[in-house]
Amino acid sequence: MANTRRVGTVSRGIRCPIFRQGDNLGEMVTAAVLEAAECEGFEIRDRDVIAVTESVVARAQGNYATVDDIASDVKAKFGGETVGVIFPILSRNRFAICLRGIARGCKKVVLMLSYPSDEVGNELVSLDKLDEAGINPYSDVLSLERYRELFGENKHEFTGVDYVEYYGNLVKEEGAEVEIVFANQAKAILDYTDCVLTCDIHTRARTKRILKAAGAKIVLGLDDILTAPISGGYNEKYGLLGSNKATENTVKLFPRDSQALVLDIQKRVLEATGKHVEVMVYGDGAFKDPQGKIWELADPVVSPFHTEGLIGTPNELKLKYLADNDFSNLSGEELKQAISESIKAKDANLVGNMASEGTTPRQLTDLIGSLCDLTSGSGDKGTPVILVQGYFDNYTN
Repeated sequence: MANTRRVGTVSRGIRCPIFRQGDNLGEMVTAAVLEAAECEGFEIRDRDVIAVTESVVARAQGNYATVDDIASDVKAKFGGETVGVIFPILSRNRFAICLRGIARGCKKVVLMLSYPSDEVGNELVSLDKLDEAGINPYSDVLSLERYRELFGENKHEFTGVDYVEYYGNLVKEEGAEVEIVFANQAKAILDYTDCVLTCDIHTRARTKRILKAAGAKIVLGLDDILTAPISGGYNEKYGLLGSNKATENTVKLFPRDSQALVLDIQKRVLEATGKHVEVMVYGDGAFKDPQGKIWELADPVVSPFHTEGLIGTPNELKLKYLADNDFSNLSGEELKQAISESIKAKDANLVGNMASEGTTPRQLTDLIGSLCDLTSGSGDKGTPVILVQGYFDNYTN
């Protein structure tokens, strides 16, 4: 028993210096992990996962854009007149600075908000209030006046912000006219304008398809804005998606061209320790808050860059299923041995196997990235690098 490992998965936040533009992240991240291992007395093992938060990757790249950059691209692509801005999430961090740029690049914004909540669960009005008012959010289009008449002012549970008022004021501050409507059918915007910027994240492909089929003249998403540099940062794949507020006048964009970084860290660790680790860049995790109903994932993906060992989904057996069904007559060391043999003999693909029922059918990058996001937090922990150990272990290791 002396050599039996008693610990499974461990997720450690690795304290790091404040990263700045131009820093050699491969060198610095590797050094931080190896120094932490030496200081804390643990060893790097094969298939450990080193995860680096996307924000420090983008910061090291200097991948920032200004309100003027956004305005310039919006004006060039839409013509500078009336633009329908539909389905944005309700977030000062994620969308407010983008909206400033959009408004600066046109004469009028028709802002169409989904209700009762945005795409990631930020609530404009409760379902109970909708029921009470007899409103069907799938079919009813509400003007701002009708919304206020029915529901009054609704401040966000956590931030205390009335996003309807806040977004409307942002547009006006940029010198543009604003009209606010509430609807969940993308086509509803075409009663106001045929130039549409759709700001949803995970449903954007469908929204664009519906609008184009309905005859919209110009249909673009946030992922089509700043796909090439104006005067600074850009992201050729995601544009403004995944951006965060940096200052009142700038956003930090989602990182780009970072596959070389994850491979570099993997190589450096192999050279230093002889161990083959997996490496990923991660952003928002993918999990839902039961209190505020907010689904965390406001980035286009959890992990934009990762080594190939993180591709795929878990292939796990449910231990309690085996214990309660296949081996219900066994106990103690006999049960342990039977379960261990089942794990060793499991198929490479357990799809449809009842013994895997209830295991989590999600991408490894989404599961591990969510664990990393919860470990690092979004505040002052100072651990933008996470080391996950034992994730690929099972009961037999």
